[in-house]
Amino acid sequence: MIERYRKAFNAAFSAKKYEELICSLQKGFTEIPFRIAETPVFIPKDLKDKLIAAGEEIIALIKHPDFKSLTAAAIPAEWHIPGENDHPHFLTFDFGICKDELGNLVPKLIEMQGFPSLYGFQPLLGRTYKKAFDLPDNLSPYFEGLNEATYVALLKKVILGPHQPHEVALMDIAAPEQKTLIDFLITEKLLGIKILSLTDIFKKDRNLYYSENGQDIQLKRIYNRLIFDEIAGQTELFNKSFDPREVLDIEWITHPNWFYRISKYTLPFLKSDFVPETWFLSQLGSIPADLENYVLKPLFSFAGMGVMIEVREEDIKAIKDPENWILQRKVVYASVLQAPDAGVKVEIRLMYLWADGEEPQLCITLARLSRGKMIGVRYNQDFDWVGGSIGLMDQ
Repeated sequence: MIERYRKAFNAAFSAKKYEELICSLQKGFTEIPFRIAETPVFIPKDLKDKLIAAGEEIIALIKHPDFKSLTAAAIPAEWHIPGENDHPHFLTFDFGICKDELGNLVPKLIEMQGFPSLYGFQPLLGRTYKKAFDLPDNLSPYFEGLNEATYVALLKKVILGPHQPHEVALMDIAAPEQKTLIDFLITEKLLGIKILSLTDIFKKDRNLYYSENGQDIQLKRIYNRLIFDEIAGQTELFNKSFDPREVLDIEWITHPNWFYRISKYTLPFLKSDFVPETWFLSQLGSIPADLENYVLKPLFSFAGMGVMIEVREEDIKAIKDPENWILQRKVVYASVLQAPDAGVKVEIRLMYLWADGEEPQLCITLARLSRGKMIGVRYNQDFDWVGGSIGLMDQ
């Protein structure tokens, strides 16, 4: 979107450089099962400033003293985990990039999460784009004066805290099988922590352990990458490991309750020029006459599953659990990134780290490029210049 960088990048682009980018990313780690876009996004200062302002407005709500009571109903009773702390350690906000009536770029909030994203992978992606395409040194993926070294130091502080690396583990339901395995492996290399599946962990009294070289090693913290909704039908796995709903002597990074509190459930409480109008379906007074301008979304789903883009009045009336759905005014993405043959739609994720005792810090971005009806993978399978990317900004 910074025109001088875009013109230079497109003129110098080659399929060979793109292949080298992918090879470099995978070298020493694993094959990447999701598509990496051909290009980074060059974020202009005006859009960067608007993204920062939008993020600050959302954080103001999250830091409000009433936020926990406001979002208490977001946590399903069967997945309420004891020992919740005061704030999440990760915040991610997804913005579709649109144009206002004057043609200016504006971000519009799509999703938000109190759950980690690709915090290990994005620094590698930014550095590798710059090297593969010989981009200027002044372009950086970091905010607030951070660089790769200070970012990694902050990531260590948030995830390790006062503990030794062997006392902290990244946990997922079947960690080696996850699409985000490359992020797990990079995090392991950066922090020295273990990657464990749920069933690699066992309980003695209220403490959690894993085995290594014949020894039982106590865990002090879990860097949680497990979405509990994914094991809703597999709770027998807890018999082979531990039940996170029990009172345990373990620190969560971040505590699982924040996954529910900061989610689509939060959207109806936000009133901002950067946030499309959103209602809980259960609190909708009347169905809008211009229903074609709205989208119906389940509160808890992933990768766009269950979203109704062409929603009809009968769809709304057929919903049996309206408390678990929101109706949101559609965000009209603009094709703001110029690929060699056409414009491409852009979504930018702001990624924050929030260390204990400190303020949330905006660190880095994740970008997703799309030519399909939606941003998700299944809507972009037949296109190039789409997929995961990163924002680069003038420093």
